[in-house]
Amino acid sequence: MNDEELRSLATKRLKARNDFYTYLLIWLAVSLVVTFVWFMTGSGYFWPGWVIGGMGIAALFQFIDLIGKHRTITESAIDAEVQRIKRE
Repeated sequence: MNDEELRSLATKRLKARNDFYTYLLIWLAVSLVVTFVWFMTGSGYFWPGWVIGGMGIAALFQFIDLIGKHRTITESAIDAEVQRIKRE
């Protein structure tokens, strides 16, 4: 990998990390708001669990993307794919 590709990969990883932390703060804020609304409307069935859980699943997928391998697509890989398509 040359320096330009390394910088591009580093930029993508930093953006993914920043996006993940931003999402965690949004998740926390939304969780607090819906829990407050639930509490103020007389409690009962804990419906905010659906919102918190749904956003938690999204956070899990963002985390998986964050820690996963960030592979770059090289010119040689593109050329190989083009050749494979031509053979079909």
